[in-house]
Amino acid sequence: MQNIKNIIFDLGGVILNIDFKQTELAFAKLGIGNFNAYYTLQTSTPLFHDLETGMITPEIFYDKLRELLQLPLSNEEIKNAWNALLLDFPKERIEWLKKIKKKYKIYLLSNTNKIHYDAFIRLYKEQIDDNNFNNLFIKAYYSHQIKLRKPSKESFEFVLKQENLIADETVFIDDLLPNIETAKQMGLQTIYLLTPKTILELDL
Repeated sequence: MQNIKNIIFDLGGVILNIDFKQTELAFAKLGIGNFNAYYTLQTSTPLFHDLETGMITPEIFYDKLRELLQLPLSNEEIKNAWNALLLDFPKERIEWLKKIKKKYKIYLLSNTNKIHYDAFIRLYKEQIDDNNFNNLFIKAYYSHQIKLRKPSKESFEFVLKQENLIADETVFIDDLLPNIETAKQMGLQTIYLLTPKTILELDL
């Protein structure tokens, strides 16, 4: 790691603890035993891709998922199961981010959707007693808002261009290898953060 001026963080699995198994279990309780056939953290059907790139609203997503699963689930049941993967914001990671932002320009680039966004913004406020998670960063970029999703090259190009960042002066931190591989192709320095390692252990 040399000549670092900027850091772009992923969210889930890097700052926010997540457990996709919890969403699988929650949907299984609703009668969907093969939810990972529709969505995993690395692959998704067009319906979930459209949700994560902001092409459809949560309401349309609920309707289309009911149609896809052929089950009379309520919006609330779907929302709660879908949000089950969101766990917690460890306070020590938030304090670490507040320190690291004094040394580097820090940004966020996350694949997410309006349903998860509303849930983790509320979660942050409840757990950290802070009204604005996004204020931790110079700018937070979310796939459903910018209409681009990792690992597309366009998602990285968008952030670099918007913030006038030089790729080789920028580190990208993520827990999914396809995202890391694209970032490398774009010329960014990268840190592949594998569990159980956390950002607290990074030499930055």
